[in-house]
Amino acid sequence: PPSPSPPNPIELIIIIIMSNLGHGNISVDQLKARYIGTGHADMSKHEWATNIHRDTLASHVGHYDLLSYFAVAQNDSIGRVRAQMLEKMIEPCGPPPSSKPTDKN
Repeated sequence: PPSPSPPNPIELIIIIIMSNLGHGNISVDQLKARYIGTGHADMSKHEWATNIHRDTLASHVGHYDLLSYFAVAQNDSIGRVRAQMLEKMIEPCGPPPSSKPTDKN
């Protein structure tokens, strides 16, 4: 059977809140402070996408079976695939966009 797709950030917050039942109330602000990947109001689209890509790459590197699957698919060694993924984690979505204010007159 196909694996389920990862939960979106809202579903993730709901899952974390539901798993915390009985351990006291925890607010969304506390969750966002604890889990960086859930983001905040001032987070840019690029910053959010970078977090998602880094989480995904870290998961691939951390799960040996998945890493070996990628190595076989790319006809490369596991060490080389791991090194490539770790290098991608530096700037997974490319350089950040310039933060110059645009003049809209």
